[in-house]
Amino acid sequence: MASPRLGFGYRRIVSLLVFLVIVPTVLLLSLGIVLMTIGEAQANLLFGILTVAFVAVVVTGVVLVLVFIRRAANLSELQADFVSKVSHELRTPLTGIRLFVETLERAKDDRATQEKCIEQLSKESERLSRLIERLLDWGRMEAGRKMYDLREEPVSGIIEESVAAFGPDRYPDLDFTVEVEENLPLVSADRAALVDAIGNLLSNARKYGGTPPAVRLRARLEGPDAVRIDVRDNGEGIPRGEQNRIFDKFYRIDDRLARMREGSGLGLAIVKHIVRAHGGRIELESEVQKGSTFSILLPAVAPTVLPAST
Repeated sequence: MASPRLGFGYRRIVSLLVFLVIVPTVLLLSLGIVLMTIGEAQANLLFGILTVAFVAVVVTGVVLVLVFIRRAANLSELQADFVSKVSHELRTPLTGIRLFVETLERAKDDRATQEKCIEQLSKESERLSRLIERLLDWGRMEAGRKMYDLREEPVSGIIEESVAAFGPDRYPDLDFTVEVEENLPLVSADRAALVDAIGNLLSNARKYGGTPPAVRLRARLEGPDAVRIDVRDNGEGIPRGEQNRIFDKFYRIDDRLARMREGSGLGLAIVKHIVRAHGGRIELESEVQKGSTFSILLPAVAPTVLPAST
């Protein structure tokens, strides 16, 4: 929610517009219509036309001012929400690092405790590094400075690298399967960016999956000229009313989940940006209590036709 000060300022501006602009404008409009209706002289007709024209310009200006004010209020609200969420996400690993450092200082003669603290410090540092890199990536995307090195890549290789980066073996309770159709066409892709996008979907599927989580990764041909990559989970599903907003930046379905599970709210927005940069689209099919399927659709590279030899 916007701060009380911001809300009060917005309401005050609207009130001033109503009493100082809109009310006199309505009165002038009424006067102009009356003059155009009952006036006999050409001067009255001209004055009425000018009055109506003036009112139209004023109304247009007022509408534009309201639009800009509302946009500024939304931007301020978004910035405040961004700072709040990023502060929360940064505070979590930093707090962990501080606690493990304190424990490490006290356990000078306990080798086992030292090794465990060092291991946890490494994990929290990596977590902090990933978050910062994600924020920097999003900043480059928003500024239009994110460049993609598109090359013809085999889908099987992208899937294999995505699975390796995801590391399903790290989660002993995870039911994970991969299915890749044979002889899929090449796609034009920035391999690292697409691996990151698929890895993000896999991480979300595990994070928000059922108990135990089950994740299905599948790549197949979609029509004659596209490749579909599906990531399916067995979680609670996403309500239909939330599905249009799930790819918005900083948006998370349930704030309680946001507190329980790490995340910046940027993952799906970044995935959507990456897929669009590849000329593809991302789709969501979900039903409450029946899981969700996120699908990346990429255009296939047309096979090169060699000229017939004579």
